[in-house]
Amino acid sequence: MRRELNIVSYNLRKHHASGELIDLSKLYDIDILCLQECDTADMPERIQHLVLADSTKTNRLGLAIYYRESRFDLVTTRVFALRKSMHDRVMAPAHERLLAAKLFDKELGRELLVGSFHAAPLTATNSLRRKQIAAAHGALRIMGPGLPTVMVGDYNYPWFRNNLSERMEESGYLLSFSDKPTYARYKYFKGHFDFVTSAHTRIDSIDTLPQGESDHLPILIVAGVED
Repeated sequence: MRRELNIVSYNLRKHHASGELIDLSKLYDIDILCLQECDTADMPERIQHLVLADSTKTNRLGLAIYYRESRFDLVTTRVFALRKSMHDRVMAPAHERLLAAKLFDKELGRELLVGSFHAAPLTATNSLRRKQIAAAHGALRIMGPGLPTVMVGDYNYPWFRNNLSERMEESGYLLSFSDKPTYARYKYFKGHFDFVTSAHTRIDSIDTLPQGESDHLPILIVAGVED
């Protein structure tokens, strides 16, 4: 049995793009919505057919995950603190960089893991971001050993992706990115910032969606879990 999942990941740019979420949920028939840089105190319990699984609590701008209630039962959620960058220490306490939700898919009759991830900004080194990604994957493995897993979000890793991809494969994860750049803040600065890393999961497609109020463009991931 094969039933695709429509997962959207979106960095809201300090909550500026929050007003777009209702239309996104309608247009793309979202099953799971993963957000970064949202004002978690201002997030509703529901967005159309999606219900809030959980959100971070201590970051000034945090993470949130919504899921289609008719398809999934929420098993548990966890927030993980990852290594801080110098920017985190000086500017704001942004240590909650992974929010994970374990969901039971009622259509497939099995559990899966979804993570909303936000790596340290470009002021940090790629080495630090790689350590954050590896720590996030390690946390997900502990939370659901062997489960189909998809971690999406703002990886802040626009350069040297081949190196990152090789390291992900060595750790048992597949790195995937969309057909078009996902960041366009300045006229001449565009790149892929928003990625997907997955394990025990089939990634059928990743599309960059039209730009809204954020400097990041949302991405739509179509993923499959083979029964």
